[in-house]
Amino acid sequence: MKKLRRAAAVCSVWLSMWPGVALAQSTYFPAPGDWERKSPKEVGMDPLLLAAAIDFAESQETSKPMDFSDQEKMFGQLLGPVPDRRAQTNGLVIRHGYIVAEFGDTAAVDPTYSAAKSYLSTLVGVAVDQGLIRDVHDPVREYVDDGGYDSSQNAAVTWHQHLQQITEWEGELWDRRHDFVGAEAFGDAERQPRELQTPGTYYEYNDVRINRLALSLMRVFERPLPEVLKDELMDPIGASESWRYLGYENSWVESKGRRMQSVTGGTRWGGGIWINSLDHARFGLLLLRGGKWRDRALLSEEWITRATTRGNVGPDYGYLWWLDTAGRAWSGSPKSAYRASGHGSNTVWIDPEHDLVVVWRWHQGGALSEFLRQIVESVIAGSRDGTVH
Repeated sequence: MKKLRRAAAVCSVWLSMWPGVALAQSTYFPAPGDWERKSPKEVGMDPLLLAAAIDFAESQETSKPMDFSDQEKMFGQLLGPVPDRRAQTNGLVIRHGYIVAEFGDTAAVDPTYSAAKSYLSTLVGVAVDQGLIRDVHDPVREYVDDGGYDSSQNAAVTWHQHLQQITEWEGELWDRRHDFVGAEAFGDAERQPRELQTPGTYYEYNDVRINRLALSLMRVFERPLPEVLKDELMDPIGASESWRYLGYENSWVESKGRRMQSVTGGTRWGGGIWINSLDHARFGLLLLRGGKWRDRALLSEEWITRATTRGNVGPDYGYLWWLDTAGRAWSGSPKSAYRASGHGSNTVWIDPEHDLVVVWRWHQGGALSEFLRQIVESVIAGSRDGTVH
């Protein structure tokens, strides 16, 4: 077994022979700049099975080029920045709030692609909790008057429909049309023309429409979304100062006398959330804890429940979170688990049943189910061994 930097993913033989150590009665939250590590045994996991899972993860590096040289071929002409290089596969396993496994460069700041959509969903939750959005079933045009919802097709589009990607919104935003027609603009992701359906009746994964949601939400907050994310969530959970939330070169608007950049729901055309795995894990832990961080409620538990409830149209999908309510997506993991997911297999997986957060980045997409199965099995085996869990 090759040597790993995994912070207690492999326990010594001596430690593995001891029974589990009882967890503290109080819920643990990591302090800014510091995250306590515990051995797998201390949090009720089988150390050998967990070590095998980490070995497996490290063997599953994505085939995506390190230098993003395939970006425009895959997605079309860039509108915003992408880094020069990315990190190799890396990640963390968090149980009961503690780091029990860590591999690769988890401090590397990389774009997270469509995992940014789950952050955007959470910011909508903040707006709802603060009363800025009264009801997600309200038409967006009741809140936003910038022409984007004036057409008969768009007038009935609701926040709920945006969050479930069932708006059928039509129009152009930041030099990209809703229909994804045109090889220069959309690359290999170009689509064939089709007839628009009634909003709320048809699911389509569509970054133009998500970017429209981001612009609408910025107008509701009357503040740049990176500023809202920092003040309302990332600073309170002790995230680093290294993350960034970026838009396009042409996504600047005037709002309330202030020039602001509207951000994106991914990195398809550049921009998006650039973040390290440690900060990803803090965000996941906030969701796992029902939106609470120590003595502060940053997000309502009601919103998290709503955001992770499957819609009536489309795949196993909530409010920009991927679900597994049918039990088919991730073999061996509970149906209550959910994840943020982006190109390059950027994954933040949250498992309330086993009190787990898993971050895994830059891996082969088909390997996720097996990795999660092995992690859950290490929890089940730890329980069988009598370890406190």
